[in-house]
Amino acid sequence: MNKNVIQPMPQFFDRYIHLVKEEDLSSAFIASRKELEMLNIDQLKHIGGAVYAPGKWTIKDIFQHIIDNERIQSYRAMRIARFDSTPLPGYDENILANHAHASRRSIEDLLTELKAVRTTTELLYQSIEPAALVHNGICFNQQISALALGFVIIGHQTHHLNVIQEKYLILGS
Repeated sequence: MNKNVIQPMPQFFDRYIHLVKEEDLSSAFIASRKELEMLNIDQLKHIGGAVYAPGKWTIKDIFQHIIDNERIQSYRAMRIARFDSTPLPGYDENILANHAHASRRSIEDLLTELKAVRTTTELLYQSIEPAALVHNGICFNQQISALALGFVIIGHQTHHLNVIQEKYLILGS
């Protein structure tokens, strides 16, 4: 299903949706997997626990955050696609990051988990009927569809990979 059928375009979440170059969700999932496969793991490992500014997350923290966020967004999408009308709350990403202990894990382990989570997200989306995909629910005080959340998942990954490219890879040079 295509991005252009998202109605309304949800504020806050739109920043991620607009980062997705592909117009249909299936193609976006395929492209996002390719992005993960193309990562230079040695380069990421070389950066190690460095941060580009005080208070910012490490590369490992970023990958753990992408994993946590995808789980939350896919859960929200499932609830909305199953016509559960309960408003869904936001979450505090810093609390999750502070208790995830990503520094104890390897980059390879985090990427393996991210790819596994992506597989389950894609399988969820394959199971959703078109009418349910465009059904809207309330999430973080915004009206949003399961379709929009699928694009949010992809765009959120793109956002953080852009941060890694722009802010961290210069550290590893």
